[in-house]
Amino acid sequence: MNFISKKNVKILSTVLCITLTFSTTSITFADSTITTGTTLSTASDISDSNAVQDKLASVEKAVYGTTQTGAIIDRINKLEQDYYGTSKNGNLFDRINNIYAQIFTNTYSPSAIAQMNGIEWSLMHQVSMHPIGQRLSDLETMLYGKPKSGTYYSRMLSLGNAAFGSSQQAIPLSHTLVPANTLIKIKLVTPLNSETMKAGDEVKYQVAEDVIYNGSMVFAAGGLGEGTVTSVSSAKNFGRDGKIGIDFAKTQAFDGTIVDTILGEKAKKEMKSEAMAAGASVAGMVLLGPIGIVGGVFVKGKNINLPAGTELFIQTKSDITLYGTPANSTSSNNTLNSTAQTVTQTSSSAE
Repeated sequence: MNFISKKNVKILSTVLCITLTFSTTSITFADSTITTGTTLSTASDISDSNAVQDKLASVEKAVYGTTQTGAIIDRINKLEQDYYGTSKNGNLFDRINNIYAQIFTNTYSPSAIAQMNGIEWSLMHQVSMHPIGQRLSDLETMLYGKPKSGTYYSRMLSLGNAAFGSSQQAIPLSHTLVPANTLIKIKLVTPLNSETMKAGDEVKYQVAEDVIYNGSMVFAAGGLGEGTVTSVSSAKNFGRDGKIGIDFAKTQAFDGTIVDTILGEKAKKEMKSEAMAAGASVAGMVLLGPIGIVGGVFVKGKNINLPAGTELFIQTKSDITLYGTPANSTSSNNTLNSTAQTVTQTSSSAE
């Protein structure tokens, strides 16, 4: 039987202590990548951080048209200065959440998107797919002959006065439950071509006609939609036509809500009943007769080539509650257009 000397025990004890120290240190280092730093505090907060950064990017796209670059603190400072005229107090997460709610949420008052949609629809009976900054400039140019200075918020208030005779907070909105499979007629902004497109390409489109449900307009003509090409195959021999798979994923409602939409069976049926060319191409509803094997070698199918402006149908994916505005407002719209003309004339004479 072997016995371990006191000296060997001491050496072994020292080695074990060193090993334990290194192992616990590596764990501490691994944890510190999560628990230390300026924005991340715990592992569960990582997804929250990503969500907040996504919100910041969404606000920037809605306001400026593109996601901005640089430090997050500089980006939120710029947004607040442009929108409110001053930087807000509080931590970054709260500030981003607050301006996101201001732009997109209709809980206590109409969101900025709903306000802009209401003003545009009241003056022109359609809304714009452009970012808020450009929409403000375009409306001010139409009314006053040139863009105005000031914060985005104050400029929206001024345009609300022109459109409604009061601030845009007076936009008449009411809750409307829009059921799944509600049809939305859209028109392409991005042309579709099975020879040049690839999976992952972005497809933009606009709402082509107002969608009225229970007397409320819930989608306004001109509203923005964004989809993604999921698959593409070009035309081949044997009469095989080109194909494009598209996920028409997100369509903006009148109140600014981004609604999940799909190219479902009801939309395909509607396109087929209206004999729409886009329906035949995108939804794959044209069935070719059998082609002889020999002849098929020399018969090449057709590629999909749908220009901008091509109309088709999509549908809502599920039930959703939206804020809508009364659709029977033709007479009030005439009054609003008269108001706009008066404002323009007054502005012109003043200059």
